[in-house]
Amino acid sequence: MKTATRNLEEDHIHVLKLTDVMNAITRSEKPDIEHIEDIIDIIRNFADGLHHAKEENLLFPALGKKGFSPQQGPIGAMLNEHIQGRNFVKGIADNLELFKKGNKAAVTGIYQNMSGYAELLNSHIMKENNILFRMADNVLSDNEQKNLLAEFETIEQNRAEGTRVKDYVNRINNLAELYKV
Repeated sequence: MKTATRNLEEDHIHVLKLTDVMNAITRSEKPDIEHIEDIIDIIRNFADGLHHAKEENLLFPALGKKGFSPQQGPIGAMLNEHIQGRNFVKGIADNLELFKKGNKAAVTGIYQNMSGYAELLNSHIMKENNILFRMADNVLSDNEQKNLLAEFETIEQNRAEGTRVKDYVNRINNLAELYKV
């Protein structure tokens, strides 16, 4: 049976590939502005806007009903890391704007924030896949998992063309191909 946690783990596969692209970009002498803008959009609308929304709006509240605190413990830690990730993305975007205005030194800020995001997400995903999701699997009934998965799929299917999971996956794969990761 496919579960809600498995759906989230499938998202993680693509997010990890994106972090590989980000790490490859940080080894480039000159950043490709369009690629970095694409990455920012993918993170904001797929990794954060879709994936984290499924966690924050559906999974974490379901776990809250099972006694997991959103302020502390695994859920509190994951929410804090979501905020850290958003701050890294803001740092990438802010430094990219400076770079586009001619501040060549801003490339350092772009790359530091990309590296920080990639490092955070690699650790974050490992904790979710191996700890939080396994805890969820232990406390959520098959029916609760099924209902969550149906809610995830409804969210995914109600997105406009060009903003569906498959669209983001294609964009990530195209970037991965360009950067040979």
